[in-house]
Amino acid sequence: MSTVIPSLDRETVLGGWSGAVIDADLHAHLGSVESLKDHLEPVWREFVNETGFQAPPWMDSVYPPGAGTTIDPGLAVAGGPVGSTAAAVVAGAVEPIGAEASILNCYWGLERVRHPDFAAGLARGINDWLIAEWLDKDPRLRASLVVPAFVPDEAAAEIDRVGGHPGFVQVLLPVRSSRLYGQRPLRSMFEAMVRNDLVAGVHYGGTADAPGPNGMETWFLEDYVSSHLGAFQAQLCSMVSEGLFQALPDLRVSFLESGFTWVGPTLWRMDREWPGLRRDVPWLVEAPSALVRRHVKFSGQPIDAGNDDQLRAALDWLGSDDLLMFASDFPHGRSEEATALLRVLSPEAAEKFMAGNARAHYRL
Repeated sequence: MSTVIPSLDRETVLGGWSGAVIDADLHAHLGSVESLKDHLEPVWREFVNETGFQAPPWMDSVYPPGAGTTIDPGLAVAGGPVGSTAAAVVAGAVEPIGAEASILNCYWGLERVRHPDFAAGLARGINDWLIAEWLDKDPRLRASLVVPAFVPDEAAAEIDRVGGHPGFVQVLLPVRSSRLYGQRPLRSMFEAMVRNDLVAGVHYGGTADAPGPNGMETWFLEDYVSSHLGAFQAQLCSMVSEGLFQALPDLRVSFLESGFTWVGPTLWRMDREWPGLRRDVPWLVEAPSALVRRHVKFSGQPIDAGNDDQLRAALDWLGSDDLLMFASDFPHGRSEEATALLRVLSPEAAEKFMAGNARAHYRL
């Protein structure tokens, strides 16, 4: 019996686009720790066997099973998760859209493992698994390496251990973190990224230790619509306000699964308030928007921009064609939204969105 691999449809995802494609965000699915056993150090294999550990807790709160945001209904398949092998991802999401490079993000909720040494051991196992089972299988695949960001020295050590592998182009940082990423105790982790020429990829997901602004939400709808948006805004403002880009002028950052329609108004407000508050942040010697446009890129999904006129207005707020990158988000349920952007972008801006910005940002 032949196996049907669910795949993206080029016409649905890209419309009539025929140019180059680089996918800045798709997913390598790691179901349970069983997939890692051959890549864990003996002490952590023994720890897993003795404790019965299978996966970090509460992953279902980030990607609820059966939700359209978790998996596109058109890609659902019985008998196992979509995107659990390199062959399935290449056949389902790389070849159908003709991607010259696709950047894998393996989000597994590592920040929810409270044992710092075990979290670091799992990160090493995940990264070795990504190398052996994904990056070595197809040269079109690139990846974000995984770190225990709540233990910055361990994170820096892991970046130095595998950051030189040519398949790694980024470090995965879940947006809801126990400490804002601009803050100085985390600086050693970002120094390691710069040292290894890697992008900081701030991605949807994160710890339950960072609830919404007025406490923990009750429903996923609240988390998805408002709390994660606020978390992305908070991380961007933190990086700017704390002087992270002054301290590390070569740092590059991606915001993934963040959307972008909030970015223009956020930059406008930072620029408006900054002149009157410069005494508070004396290291901030240029407009916040200039820093963000030089250091940060945003994936183009979810768009959430309404009709074409509203989308054009959101793009005008950005003030640059250099900020957005195409992302299929395979196998999540937002991959078709790139066609909305392609309808309103100029040919030059479309080329940057579909490939040029990511090629430059990730130095592919």
